[in-house]
Amino acid sequence: MKPDIIHSRNFVEDAASLIESAAQEAIAARGVFSLSLSGGNTPKPVYEALAAREIAWDNVVITFGDERCVPPDDERSNYLMATRTLLGSVPIPPRNVLRMKGELDPALAAKEYEDALRGRAGDGIFRHDLILLGMGPDGHTASLFPGTPALGEKQRWVVENYVPQQEMWRITFTYPLIDAARHVCFLLNSAGKDEILDEVFSGTSSYPCAAVSPADGKLTWLLGA
Repeated sequence: MKPDIIHSRNFVEDAASLIESAAQEAIAARGVFSLSLSGGNTPKPVYEALAAREIAWDNVVITFGDERCVPPDDERSNYLMATRTLLGSVPIPPRNVLRMKGELDPALAAKEYEDALRGRAGDGIFRHDLILLGMGPDGHTASLFPGTPALGEKQRWVVENYVPQQEMWRITFTYPLIDAARHVCFLLNSAGKDEILDEVFSGTSSYPCAAVSPADGKLTWLLGA
């Protein structure tokens, strides 16, 4: 799939506008907007800007593309970051926020999360309206790190993944779930990353992020300076 590559001079506002537009479109079409949040530093100001937008939060379901295996009050927790920057500032019902329970055994946490998504999906695969992703300096996205077992998963939607580079267990979406989304958007500050991005966009890259390819949806890279 050929991605839409957007070079933005106003990255935070453009990213917030993209998410807001996706929410309005999904709620108008299906009555609900399913949004998967990414971790890292890049989306923090985006989430803060999004909290000020007019969105029907009662009709929004929040998931997380990955999580470190830490408690929800740990400073490394993606959930804690999202709560501080977005979820704690908007009137979203608690039942609409599906947290990955990083404090549990990794295998149990992954199974519980997949079961929760399957319970909402009916007979087919869970289709997010928008999945936000980032890219690490090693080309990883979500917790799909180079050389880790999760890269080869074809059936499960959510798995536990040990990352030897960090000596840590993580919980992550797999390619089957990511590629089922209606829209996948990478949010990335591109400064200093031209070389890796050129390889990713060449179509021959072996980086994990380059393997994301929605089967029946859009793929966008929103790049800030």
